[in-house]
Amino acid sequence: MRTGRIRPSFRAFQQEVTPVKKTITQKLGLLGLVSFLSYTAAVVFAPLAYPGYDWMAQAVSDLSAANAPSLALWNQLSSLYNVCELLCVMMVCVGIQGQKTKLLRVGIYLFAAMEWVSAVGFRMFPLSDSGYAGAWQDQMHLITTALVVALSIASLTVIIIAGAKDKSCRSYGVCAGIALAMMLVGALGMRLVPAAYFGVVERFSVFAATGFNAALGLHLFFEKNGTKAPAHAANQEKEAYPI
Repeated sequence: MRTGRIRPSFRAFQQEVTPVKKTITQKLGLLGLVSFLSYTAAVVFAPLAYPGYDWMAQAVSDLSAANAPSLALWNQLSSLYNVCELLCVMMVCVGIQGQKTKLLRVGIYLFAAMEWVSAVGFRMFPLSDSGYAGAWQDQMHLITTALVVALSIASLTVIIIAGAKDKSCRSYGVCAGIALAMMLVGALGMRLVPAAYFGVVERFSVFAATGFNAALGLHLFFEKNGTKAPAHAANQEKEAYPI
């Protein structure tokens, strides 16, 4: 029977085991939070430059309409929104490679596609006027919105199913479920509530996607890498106690 004395090589191994540092990909996941804060600042403060704007009744997109008096302030406050959002979701796509389940990865790729459609489409086709003026530009804005909604629902549904099927994906599924619920509240609410409260329920939808993007970035940042043992310590252990 062996005594409780610690093997010298194993002691050295214990002392030299070091936690793996966050990779640059993981650190860039925090850009999702930066994107969320930039968007929130624009939604909250841009109305200050729009006389008569009623946030409870009007859509967020009215603040960035081509002729909106708040357009300049909106662009300044949301300057980090799109670029950080896209960088974050692309880093998540890179970091998820070979991780978790295939179903979860498909859901995240669909969500990334939605983010690109949203960033490019709404930038190219902002509303021509506050509200809906019926111009070609406004029609393209609505088409972009339809694509964004379809991809959002598809991606979040796939991620929810992935979370239900595999325990390792559970937290992703929970966050996706919250985001989808917010989108449904917005979509149904805009049809059911009086026009005076359109802006209230619409904000559930617009914050669902950017909030989930931030959640994906935080998942990436806090993903456990485990520990890394120095090679020479592991070799000493093998030499001292060959199997």
